[in-house]
Amino acid sequence: MLIRKAEAYENGRQLKIRQEWVPIERISKNLIAEVVDAEDSHFYEHGGFSYDDMVKAIYINRLMNRVVAGGSTISQQTAKNVFCLPDRTYTRKLFEAYFTTLIELFWGKERILEVYLNVIELGDGIFGVEAASDYYFCSSAANIGKHNAKMLVNIIPNPRDYLPSDMYMY
Repeated sequence: MLIRKAEAYENGRQLKIRQEWVPIERISKNLIAEVVDAEDSHFYEHGGFSYDDMVKAIYINRLMNRVVAGGSTISQQTAKNVFCLPDRTYTRKLFEAYFTTLIELFWGKERILEVYLNVIELGDGIFGVEAASDYYFCSSAANIGKHNAKMLVNIIPNPRDYLPSDMYMY
């Protein structure tokens, strides 16, 4: 969040950060299910890393001759978002792997998911599902239905390029 604010400042604009932490019990089951299904369908089965998804991403990226697919799990994304800088280096990936192992060991799946859903970027200056639910739907994350959950999930791959008007195209 601080990095996004600094980036905006460097570009000559102010960025209002919207974020409100909510416990996982106050997040719609629809939203949780859609996020897990879209971002890491084997979340509850792996120990933080999906080697099949990593190999698949490497294959696709080599085939396309550029990075178009990622193989990160929700656990890896959480570790990156909470503990690492966003730079795309092998050093960051090593730290990400280290922290992924630790959070899998000490937090457990429910806490990892709770942290992920509260820090994920879902628009320019919008972090977490509660802030996104309020911003896009004037609703709490607890009340998000299946349709709106799918719309929020569509933002995850490119949250800063996403336009609120895109939401109504589905």
